Amino acid sequence: MTGIILTIVIILIALILITSCIKIVPQAHAYVIERLGAYQGTWSVGFHIKIPVIDKVAKKVILKEQVADFAPQPVITKDNVTMRIDTVVFYQITDPKLYCYGVQNPIMAIENLTSTTLRNIIGDLELDETLTSRELINAKMRATLDVATDPWGIKVNRVELKNIIPPAAIQDAMEKQMKAERERREAILRAEGEKRSSILMAEGHKESVILEAEAAKQAAILKAEAEKEATIREAEGQAQAILKIQQAKADGIRFIKDAGADSAVLQLKSLEAFEKAADGKATKIIIPSEIQGMAGLAKSVVETIKDN
Repeated sequence: MTGIILTIVIILIALILITSCIKIVPQAHAYVIERLGAYQGTWSVGFHIKIPVIDKVAKKVILKEQVADFAPQPVITKDNVTMRIDTVVFYQITDPKLYCYGVQNPIMAIENLTSTTLRNIIGDLELDETLTSRELINAKMRATLDVATDPWGIKVNRVELKNIIPPAAIQDAMEKQMKAERERREAILRAEGEKRSSILMAEGHKESVILEAEAAKQAAILKAEAEKEATIREAEGQAQAILKIQQAKADGIRFIKDAGADSAVLQLKSLEAFEKAADGKATKIIIPSEIQGMAGLAKSVVETIKDN
């Protein structure tokens, strides 16, 4: 009975030893193996068996990209302004052996290295440059940290300045400056709006004046054309009246000539000439005796014409 129990115990111990010696490395992981305290090898993804007691898993390493968020660090700018800056480092383990044996505490070493590198970079910049040069600071820090951590089997992919916290007095001054800048921009926009409005009003007034001038010009042209047309029609009417009068006179003279009184006609025309010379203003007209005789003759001729 005792032998059976002992056998069962031995079997259980053997099973436990065998189970403890079987290792399965998951994806994106690596195991650093030591044999009798010395580095023996690095296990990658898959199934592995170690020798009991002799082999030992010294460190389990994650090969995925990792993030280290460090607390704010006090730094002094070139113009002696003290501010606090916290950083975020994105890193990845590329060599598990160097990561395991390169430095005692890799994360603490990266944090201290980040702090000192940040102080060196910020010490060469003024406050305004620090606030506006995040990309430059990030690039310099990444390059410096990547070179420094390479012997540790770590690759630094990115470094980001998470927060830049200036002193309270500087923050108040910056807020006042920002407020003044916003007010200035508002005043500029208001002035530009008023300027644009004035320009539009002036352009509208200009268009109105031009339209009024065009309307007045058209009215003047139409009025001139109307007056011209009226003058033309009046002249045509006067010409027609004169033509009618002259036609009537010609018809009268022709009628008298047809009656055979050419001499009398000449005497009558002489009388008309004297009448025009008097123009109704003279009080006394001296008529030659020949014309007086012809007047009597003309009178008889006229009476004869009327009888006929």
